[in-house]
Amino acid sequence: MRDNVYDADERAACARKNFLDGYNCSQSVVMAYVDAFEQAGIDPEVVARVASPFGGGMARMREVCGCVSGSLMIMGLVEGYSDPKAYAAKKRLYEQVQEVAGRYRDENGSIVCRELLGLGKGADVPTPERRTQTYYRKRPCADLCASAARIMAEYLNEIEAAGD
Repeated sequence: MRDNVYDADERAACARKNFLDGYNCSQSVVMAYVDAFEQAGIDPEVVARVASPFGGGMARMREVCGCVSGSLMIMGLVEGYSDPKAYAAKKRLYEQVQEVAGRYRDENGSIVCRELLGLGKGADVPTPERRTQTYYRKRPCADLCASAARIMAEYLNEIEAAGD
């Protein structure tokens, strides 16, 4: 095993670009790791489709930030389990998820979309906002995507290094 399998700056830049290109926050983070999904035999279109409902804190309900949801999809691919009786693997994954979510919370102040965006309680209308320069100026989402992708790379690199 080798250190820094995932280039954190590259993944962050990719996630930011994905968001600016029109992907939602969850898709932006997941698609920054599309190569890992492709290596697992998963088509990039499928990856984008699976992540699509999680934008805006789950379809603009402003719950768990889509960046965090996207990160957890990556964690599931890399560290997840498939045996429903694999209690130890489930426990380890949940510990890892809590660690990654905690890092995101520490860096960004929350893992909840509405809190990150400074919105009131409750869901927004389901209609997505048009991506304009005004939209990008009022939303920290591109930065949050970059943060999530970088945190994920750093964490995965730590796991890889620990396996030596």
